[in-house]
Amino acid sequence: MAVRKPGLIALFDVDGPLTAPRKAVTPQMLEFMGELRKVVTVGLVGGSDLSKISEQLGKTVIDDYDYVFSENGLVAHKDGKLVGTQSLKSFLGEDKLKEFINFTLHYIADLDIPIKRGTFIEFRSGMLNVSPIGRNCSQEERDEFENFDKVQNIRPKMVSVLREKFAHLNLTFSIGGQISFDVFPQGWDKTYCLRYLDDFHEIHFFGDKTYKGGNDHEIYESERTVGHTVTSHEDTMKLCKTLFLTKP
Repeated sequence: MAVRKPGLIALFDVDGPLTAPRKAVTPQMLEFMGELRKVVTVGLVGGSDLSKISEQLGKTVIDDYDYVFSENGLVAHKDGKLVGTQSLKSFLGEDKLKEFINFTLHYIADLDIPIKRGTFIEFRSGMLNVSPIGRNCSQEERDEFENFDKVQNIRPKMVSVLREKFAHLNLTFSIGGQISFDVFPQGWDKTYCLRYLDDFHEIHFFGDKTYKGGNDHEIYESERTVGHTVTSHEDTMKLCKTLFLTKP
């Protein structure tokens, strides 16, 4: 019978390491994560809210993993129970939020890109998610924008403008996924979830956007984690087999 190694947790970003961007997890990956959980404590940390993570990993996601950190850990679940939340509205205040949202919407209105859809700013508990094309776009339109953005640098340019304009708010801008970027106070990146993991002396983190400016960078570089860069769920499985499931 497998025995969990004490003091060790494997922590995974969702998009990329566990699923294709915004796609549902495969049965093979679900089965693998269940086997992995028998030998190590397993946690998730994603930038999306819990409803979007549930769309990808299943409605029982908070019961299927030991820790589930949505919105970078600003909403935290342990053993299926809510253990912490943080509010962007309470932190910044309504006036500062409105100032940022008004400027951002004006910027997007003047932005010349091939198509625009709807939901350009999504308000979450602990962050704003900004999408130049709009989150209501189809998967095909997502793919097209991602390729367009790689050439035209729409998101990096927008982030540069917002970072300069709102330097007084001490915000962090984190590009992730295909079509958007997250905005939150400094320190509210994915390292925020680590405050719930003081019982672990060995924290392995698996992410795909670990480069500077990517939404996995801060936790990947943290002195508290052993960071791993992966490119797909197949890559994740292969690496985890080597690290955790292969007998010495």
